[in-house]
Amino acid sequence: MFEEEFRQITTVIDRLLKEANAKVVFLVDKDGQLIASSGDTGDIDTTSLASLTAGNIAATGGLAKLIGEREFSILFHEGERDNLHISIVAQRVILVVIFDQKSSLGLVRLRVKKASDELNTILQKLLQRVEKKPSDQENLLSEITDTDIDKLFH
Repeated sequence: MFEEEFRQITTVIDRLLKEANAKVVFLVDKDGQLIASSGDTGDIDTTSLASLTAGNIAATGGLAKLIGEREFSILFHEGERDNLHISIVAQRVILVVIFDQKSSLGLVRLRVKKASDELNTILQKLLQRVEKKPSDQENLLSEITDTDIDKLFH
């Protein structure tokens, strides 16, 4: 990921945290790696949360296929104190919002929709940029000249 896109993603999830009146917002890839987070993550094992969230998406994906759906794009878990709203963004990453009674499911869903659209745009631009950017190996090879090779072997 490039610095510019990471900064844009962080801006979106920071704004989502505030606008949804959430406690914590995470962005996780489908392999369970934490991409970014916002909010009070001090009491949360972020590594475990990221991997368990990815596992949850994979498990519910299996359930979806059993009933003829491609996937469930939104999951909601209600607890005694805290709730989890989990959504898939751009079919590539998982957006997790942890919130309590200071917010509501309706507000979270509304704000997640807006943030998901913004994240989708950022991720699409990132993919285009990655496809256009030559790999480090290609850059290295383009810098080597025939003269360099001759010097190496003589």
